[in-house]
Amino acid sequence: MTPTREVREISRQALVDKRRRGEAYVLVDVLAHEHFVHRHLPGAINVPLHILRDLAPLLFGEHDEIIVYCANTACAASATAAKILGGLGFTNVYDYAGGIKDWEEAGEAVLAHGALVTLKG
Repeated sequence: MTPTREVREISRQALVDKRRRGEAYVLVDVLAHEHFVHRHLPGAINVPLHILRDLAPLLFGEHDEIIVYCANTACAASATAAKILGGLGFTNVYDYAGGIKDWEEAGEAVLAHGALVTLKG
């Protein structure tokens, strides 16, 4: 693997389209576990930023498409996570910078305390 620090972003629509097409990717919430339990995107796994460097080589394959996200555009955790993963040699990494806030505001469903819910506007 060739290390890279370039952060590529993915839009909400591109992520929604990937889900609908059933494409293979790993969706990673990099927030603290408490936030993940409160609410997260369906299908996401939780790998908090502070342990990402240690767990990534155990969890992800060299060619996995990895999409990281955090709370919103003001949250830098997902961009940091993408840089960490790139530094570890993962080359197919995307940052969903809008995060859970963008997802919810668009009316997409989230898992909140184990239940699938949609924000009603």
